[in-house]
Amino acid sequence: LVVAPGLMLDWHGIEGLVETLGRNGVTSNYRADLAPYTAELVRDLGRGRAVFTQPPMPIKCAGAPQKAMYLSADLWRKAGRLRDMQIDFFSAGAVLFGVKDYVPALMRQVKRYGINLHLQHTITRIDGPSRTAWFTRTAPDGAKSEIEVQFDMIHVVPPQKSPDFLRVSPLADAAGWLDVDAGTLRHRSFKHVYGLGDACNAPNAKTAAAARKQAPVVAHNLLKDMGLIRAPDAVYDGYGSCPLTVERGRVLLAEFGYGGRLMPSFPAWLIDGTKPSRLAWLLKERILPLIYWKGMLKGREWLARPRLAD
Repeated sequence: LVVAPGLMLDWHGIEGLVETLGRNGVTSNYRADLAPYTAELVRDLGRGRAVFTQPPMPIKCAGAPQKAMYLSADLWRKAGRLRDMQIDFFSAGAVLFGVKDYVPALMRQVKRYGINLHLQHTITRIDGPSRTAWFTRTAPDGAKSEIEVQFDMIHVVPPQKSPDFLRVSPLADAAGWLDVDAGTLRHRSFKHVYGLGDACNAPNAKTAAAARKQAPVVAHNLLKDMGLIRAPDAVYDGYGSCPLTVERGRVLLAEFGYGGRLMPSFPAWLIDGTKPSRLAWLLKERILPLIYWKGMLKGREWLARPRLAD
């Protein structure tokens, strides 16, 4: 059995969110149909407070909450409205980004746009008509308190969890995720069960790039366990990719594996992934969509040959 159901967006995990999404200045690009409303809010907001949120990990594409914020700020900057905007980023995490090598470049963008950074703040409820959101703030000593935030627009990223059928099954760990070995992606308790994609509890970034690298590992180990090939286990190294758009025309191409180890696909002289670049933007805008829709997860990953255990 290969278990690859992805994860669920828990829109009901924030009290009042479902009732006001798409109205009252409340939006989320995690729903494709709301992306035009996001664009409308950003375009029409001449002054005021714009709030962007990020829920507790794990979430798919951990850079997406920041991309929406940076692109909005860049539009306001180019329109001459940035000085009239208050931009706040409320993240449930303790750091801006989980891989430290990328944090300095992202912090420069935060300062460039004048973004107020609020770490360890988790949105819990929202009231659209009054344009108010409430966050639970966790202090360094673990103490929790609630704060109330007014907004003119807010981009909300919902909390995310494994599918219901998986959480209540014997395949799940205590947190509800598919319990696999992080390297072989074989289930820890059931040797004929394998997992890949966002539902796994392996500590990698939940991105399509990760699934693309995981699929050949699962295929190899499945064939090996069926006795159809003779070879050592294939091992997944945690690779994931997150192209962080910091302005229109510049992308920070984050590529990393387990433990935050940098795993760039290109030499630093061509694309230095720790710095935003125009070339990375062109890669994301012109090339990656074609690879994503036409080349990935089609049954054979020509450029993702799995590494075999020593």
